[in-house]
Amino acid sequence: MSCHRESKLADHFIPQEVIRKKRDGMILSQAEIAYFVDAIAKETISEGQVAAFAMATYFQGMNIEERISLTCAMRDSGDVLNWQDLAFNGPVLDKHSTGGVGDLVSLVLGPIIAACGGYVPMISGRGLGHTGGTLDKLDAIPGYQTQVSNQVFRDSVKEIGLAIIGQSANLAPADKRLYATRDITATVESLDLVTASILSKKLACGLDSLVMDVKTGSGAVMKDLESSIELARSISAVANGAGVKTSCLITDMSQVLATSAGNALEIAETIAFLTGEKRAGRLAEVIYALADEMLLISGLAMSKEEAAKKRMLALDSGAAAQKFAQMVAFLGGPNDLLEQPNKYLPKAEIIKPVFMSESGYLSSMDTRAIGMAVVDLGGGRSKADDKLDYSVGLNQIAQLGQKLDSKTPLCFVHANSEEAFSRAALRIKGAIKLTEDEPKPVSTLYNLETLK
Repeated sequence: MSCHRESKLADHFIPQEVIRKKRDGMILSQAEIAYFVDAIAKETISEGQVAAFAMATYFQGMNIEERISLTCAMRDSGDVLNWQDLAFNGPVLDKHSTGGVGDLVSLVLGPIIAACGGYVPMISGRGLGHTGGTLDKLDAIPGYQTQVSNQVFRDSVKEIGLAIIGQSANLAPADKRLYATRDITATVESLDLVTASILSKKLACGLDSLVMDVKTGSGAVMKDLESSIELARSISAVANGAGVKTSCLITDMSQVLATSAGNALEIAETIAFLTGEKRAGRLAEVIYALADEMLLISGLAMSKEEAAKKRMLALDSGAAAQKFAQMVAFLGGPNDLLEQPNKYLPKAEIIKPVFMSESGYLSSMDTRAIGMAVVDLGGGRSKADDKLDYSVGLNQIAQLGQKLDSKTPLCFVHANSEEAFSRAALRIKGAIKLTEDEPKPVSTLYNLETLK
């Protein structure tokens, strides 16, 4: 099944009858779903009716056809970007992550793909709760504009092959209202609604192909592998059913992905990765796997070997770093950020190590708690309108399996007061466990095709 923008929506449906039908476990037609989503966007139905629909869907669920219809209707509730008039000589593609801590992948991956001949119109979000947001990281760069006109967005993608910006006011507006209702009615976790929410915004970007990075583990939205597999399969089926070639990777978030967590610190690590100064193992593994999948699914590479060769050439030649630098400058940031990151990125007043009082192997990490330590420092939001301190966070974070003692730091905390440092240190030490025996390695990547 594929879906197309309806030329005229049926006007004879009654909202409460659509709700009743789903409440009773019946299958909604494409026309019924399109009508209801249009009414959500136009605000011609009440908040109570939106909440009732969300709750009915939460308990009764939807089949794949309904999910496709819901996703397409939400996509079509606002602007749907079209790139055909720009006559690109390569595919339009993107990647989306379900979120985590120290997940700076998009900042490296977009430039790699652009350097390989792809066009990446990446519309990203801000952090809320324990997860960091790509836009917040870019806001740590002085002058960088994450909210730009459609023309500037199109120009950046055309000239550079890349733009990372925020969602416009009229991109999938039905999702904005439905998500706000889900947030206050305990229906955020609905697989059907999660799938449609993620994909409606991505499919509105006019993509040829999409690769999803579904996280699993203590720092992920989906804490267990079974739930992550279910979400990955739902996203893949719905996106492909909606006409966008899509594949999913499941990656581990049982520990901080990069070696840093915090906005300016993650920009610094992004620059270090792109320039070759530092490419941490697990972070590199995830970036390389996603890059190869994007190159393969879009046709920019015909084999895994060719994909690996292309992405390493993009990195090692400096082409990917150049794409990042060009994007930053085009969207208002400094022209020499890569050459002088310390000149521009804000720094915290206090940078101190955190040590464990006992020794042992780092065996487990409550990654969500680590993320909340960054929030408490001022680097994330407790409420949507919170202002951020871009200088704070953690770096040189230890990885699972690493031997720690009173002289080997668990991490360095970047704070702007001694009180904030002390609170963060307590949170972080409480979020990890040490064992005498070295733990078994944790898988970084899971192959969806081989998982049952």
